[in-house]
Amino acid sequence: MGRRKAQRKEALMLDGDDEYGILAASFSTMLCDPGTEEEELYEDSLLEEAVDALFEKRGAKREKALSAIVESFSSKLQHQFVEKKFATLLHQCLNSIKKGSSKEIYLASHTIGLLALTVGYGDNAREIVEESLTPLSQALKSGSESVAIASLLECLAIVIFVGGNPEETDRSMQIMWQLVHPKQGSKVLAVRPAAVITAVVSAWSLLLTTLDGWALNPKDWQQFISYLSSLLDQDDRSVRIAAGEALALVFEVGGLEKFSAEIKGSSRVSDQNGNKSEGLVSIEGLRTDILNQVRELSVEAGGKGTTKKDLNSQRNLFRDILEFLEDGCSPETSMKIGKDSLNTSTWSRLIQLNYLKRFLGGGFNKHMQENEFLQDVFEFVPTNSDPDGEYLMSKAEKRYYKSPNSAVNKARTQQLKELRMLSEESRYQFTNSASDAVPQ
Repeated sequence: MGRRKAQRKEALMLDGDDEYGILAASFSTMLCDPGTEEEELYEDSLLEEAVDALFEKRGAKREKALSAIVESFSSKLQHQFVEKKFATLLHQCLNSIKKGSSKEIYLASHTIGLLALTVGYGDNAREIVEESLTPLSQALKSGSESVAIASLLECLAIVIFVGGNPEETDRSMQIMWQLVHPKQGSKVLAVRPAAVITAVVSAWSLLLTTLDGWALNPKDWQQFISYLSSLLDQDDRSVRIAAGEALALVFEVGGLEKFSAEIKGSSRVSDQNGNKSEGLVSIEGLRTDILNQVRELSVEAGGKGTTKKDLNSQRNLFRDILEFLEDGCSPETSMKIGKDSLNTSTWSRLIQLNYLKRFLGGGFNKHMQENEFLQDVFEFVPTNSDPDGEYLMSKAEKRYYKSPNSAVNKARTQQLKELRMLSEESRYQFTNSASDAVPQ
């Protein structure tokens, strides 16, 4: 009985390592359009197979299954599927984070972040925070590769951004901070690759957008501001850009003002001769230093190996920061989402927008059109919505996605044919295996 059950499971999973690669490829095409009810059910069955594969002993199969799940959740909101498989998916991803390879950790972390964005506010979001915070904290202390550490940081930031309370947010920011600025006697490495430093600063900044700056400890502000200022002198451009955005946000939420106010309120503001305290002088000096650094980066000349696009991105960013520091003018941005525009007018909203765009990749627009959590964050209401909040396709979109002759529909049909052929082959293999197992 046990052998027959195992054979049936192997048949359902399709024998071979390429299966979940095929699933991931199929999702990228099929999920562009909901399709027919039959196709919806078939897509759900593919997702269920991928989730079942997370129980596989071979790490390679789990990795490919996670790739398929990431593709699916990035491209389309999976509310109904999450209602059925929420707990299973969360806990299997946490298991992958605890004992998987760097690639598996990367994929599992990204999946949990996508799961949090899918469920939005509510009990499920709280459960993700409560179940994930400790495992993520422990995993960040491991010796994983930079790509895994960066993904763990993204996961922690997204999970807390969606469902964390102020205490959990503060704790998570401290966890991030200690990766690059460990306490004395800590075994955590202080020297980190540029990719990890960028991930830490970007994740920390995302969580800062959710807090009242005056809720943080003044001593923490002093360390944060000094460290971020030092990063503006780093060779890596991505580090400088992340640090610049973080400093702009710190100024916006009043971090430097709070630190200055704390010093001014102390009993040692000035000596008997009326001279300013060393602390207040150092803060004013730090402000001047940051302003000079920003000014230099806004006009920096390109060095060897510098691309024009990267250099322009840095210059434009630091020009915006300089204008903000000198005149208090925040940059205003606008991006098209279908027929509508998503606008930002503060550093807080801009940092949130850029972070979520990077995390969701090509699925960002789709999520903005359908994801109520993201719509609430950015106060965005799509034009093409029915009274129940469902996104309605325009005529052009229907022609592109629904027409039998469209490229999307043809590609989806071809993918379905290939998957059905694989399923038939697996059933044939199962039939042969089952007949071999029957005593003669």
